[in-house]
Amino acid sequence: MLTAAAKGRDFRRDRRAIGAISLENAISQDDQLTRIGPRRRLGALDLRELWRYRELLYFLTWRDVKIRYKQTVIGVAWAVLQPIVTTAIFTLLFSSFARFDTGNTPYPVFALSALVIWLFVHNAVTLASGSFVSNSNLVTKVYFPRLIVPLAAVLSGIFDLIFSVVILVGLMLFYGIVPTTGILLAPVLLILAFVMAAALGTMLSALNVKFRDIKFALPFALQVWMIASPIFYPASMVSERWRPVFAVNPLTGLIDGFRSALFGLPFNWDMIGVSAVTIAAMCIVSLLVFSKMEDDFADVI
Repeated sequence: MLTAAAKGRDFRRDRRAIGAISLENAISQDDQLTRIGPRRRLGALDLRELWRYRELLYFLTWRDVKIRYKQTVIGVAWAVLQPIVTTAIFTLLFSSFARFDTGNTPYPVFALSALVIWLFVHNAVTLASGSFVSNSNLVTKVYFPRLIVPLAAVLSGIFDLIFSVVILVGLMLFYGIVPTTGILLAPVLLILAFVMAAALGTMLSALNVKFRDIKFALPFALQVWMIASPIFYPASMVSERWRPVFAVNPLTGLIDGFRSALFGLPFNWDMIGVSAVTIAAMCIVSLLVFSKMEDDFADVI
């Protein structure tokens, strides 16, 4: 007969053996494990991991939409008022006083066609830049792909974008503007605007974790960006000398191309191409910055 001590040793040995077998089986099932460690690939984009956490992305996006208009008197009506009031102010200032030449396009439609893109980019970048700070409790306690946080902030801006597009369509119908087949390019340009906002917002969200000056400098930078973009004035106003510099601004090609798509004007493919290349470069830089700083989020935030 085995003594109690011998039985105890046999039990511990068997338990260790069973544990080793269980761990080996678990490790062999890669699809059931989330491996946390340094990334070996360039950048922070792992589409398979993002897909596995798609429900969390949906939850954070919908939460951001609800929080944005929570405890406001008129609620989601702000999504309608913002483009309408801004268009009215621009029309009063630059149509009545500055009198910019917009050709056959009524100035309210001309201004709103640019504001559709600008308001989305402005709001998305602003929300995304502070997304890690505002979600610090979630970031420091739960593992998930950190890229989801700024992406959710940018995706929540699509809600306002839809309202702006509906208002723009209504204004075009009011003025009797009939789009041509060029309008098929409009969704592509809106997608490029989303990619640009996501790239810039992701990079700023990472930088803002360590450098809180971003929160104070961003409003001034966005004001300069708005003035440097053909939002309330036509791109043709810029002299030939400065157009190469002007075209480097990715909003220039997007806004000018979006207007051409809506109003049946000739496309400036060179300007659109420069904007697309600039946005691609922004994506690469954004992923490099994000992947470099991602490991320190939980410690710094």
